Amino acid sequence: MISYQPFYRTLFQKNMTEYQLIFKYGFSSNILHRMKHGKAITMKTLDTLCFILDCEVSDIIEHVKE
Repeated sequence: MISYQPFYRTLFQKNMTEYQLIFKYGFSSNILHRMKHGKAITMKTLDTLCFILDCEVSDIIEHVKE
């Protein structure tokens, strides 16, 4: 299972909020909703998040064995 828990830690470490992602960077609130509910996002979205947050993929997602 893919977890987005690292994303929320990274947001906190970068002193950024979801509000800033949406209104400062034009990030889709629908994508954030999908992430909160553990649904899939595209590689393009993952790339965009890494660019905005200046981080690695592992700072956004992790694989959790069930």
